[in-house]
Amino acid sequence: MTLDRLDDPDHPAYGMGQAAQLLGVTAAFLRSLDAAGLVSPSRSGGGHRRYSRNHLARVVALRELTDHGHTLASAATILDLHADLAEERARHAATTEERDRARRERDTALDERDTARRQRDSARHGRDHGHGNGSRG
Repeated sequence: MTLDRLDDPDHPAYGMGQAAQLLGVTAAFLRSLDAAGLVSPSRSGGGHRRYSRNHLARVVALRELTDHGHTLASAATILDLHADLAEERARHAATTEERDRARRERDTALDERDTARRQRDSARHGRDHGHGNGSRG
């Protein structure tokens, strides 16, 4: 067994009793969220519900939204939309970084091309005007 799972927020580390106690809710409330498909805990080999830290955070967020007057269905929709928005923001940031990297690479290539062109032109200019070959005078 490795300790890596301790840091994994998706690792199903809590049984229903532990989860209910930590959250200050009843096991019946957790079962109702599962039955409604709003929180889908993992199942142990024996079929017992197992909750991760992410599951617990979702329950807390659902509870906060319902405490502010939202129905469970609307609270779940709000959380899902927040998750979708966060995903799109991350995708946008990655795309923006990729675009910026491509621009930097393009600009570097253009600078190198322009430098090489100037060096060729300078060398050609020197030959065309007889610099350095002693023919002038």
